Amino acid sequence: MIDRIGLHQLHNDPSPSPPPDASSGQMTDTGSGERPRVIAVWIILAAIIVSYILSSLLSGSLFQPSLRALLVLGAKENSLIDQGQYWRLLTATFLHGNLVHIFFNSFALYALGPESERIYGTARFLALYFIAGIGGSVASYLMSPVPSVGASGAIFGLIGGLGIFFYLNRQILGAWGRAQVQSMAAIAGINLVIGFSAPGVIDNWGHLGGLMAGLAVGFALAPRLTVNQTWFPPTLVRQFESWGWGMAVAVFAVLSALAVVLPGAS
Repeated sequence: MIDRIGLHQLHNDPSPSPPPDASSGQMTDTGSGERPRVIAVWIILAAIIVSYILSSLLSGSLFQPSLRALLVLGAKENSLIDQGQYWRLLTATFLHGNLVHIFFNSFALYALGPESERIYGTARFLALYFIAGIGGSVASYLMSPVPSVGASGAIFGLIGGLGIFFYLNRQILGAWGRAQVQSMAAIAGINLVIGFSAPGVIDNWGHLGGLMAGLAVGFALAPRLTVNQTWFPPTLVRQFESWGWGMAVAVFAVLSALAVVLPGAS
């Protein structure tokens, strides 16, 4: 289960991108034949674990950090965001409310993160992860008055990013690619149903916001796969849309504007 929780219930690319192809309007990468390195996932996972240890030390409890410690470290709290503490929309994604919470989210990042980073490349993966995480926090801020923490908005963004990659490339990936689209949809659907079955405990708005942001950023940044049959053997080519980064920045700008212009739920 992937979850972002409400705190009130707890306390009652690896290498530089090649030059644009002017004729196609795309960035092309034929690949070097080497397996892409995974770097960012492990750094993020380490930051999440360190954040949990710090919150536990401040609370004097390993199993369940206190609400006060989480608020000090940057939990999403609407009244504080209304005062201009917008950084909480990001820092909340590194914090977790108890040992079970961090276990499930860390396992989900471990399961989905490496594949996502290999597909997107490190820079695009980081954009996908953090914009989706902020998207989850913004949705929670606008729709839920409850303080919350958790990386699950960002993880739902990875589900969206993987799903849209497999969907865009379903023809070239064949039956396996179509099966992956169904798998990502099932994972998202099951976790959303679990979230809706526990209102007030699980922050489903954060999940939905992260998923939608992940789909949008994933559509912009996901590589499109083609086969170059002029080479022998035929070579699989990754192509990145030239407008992709511009769209990703636009999604981030829209989320930022929503947080600044609209008041949080109360």
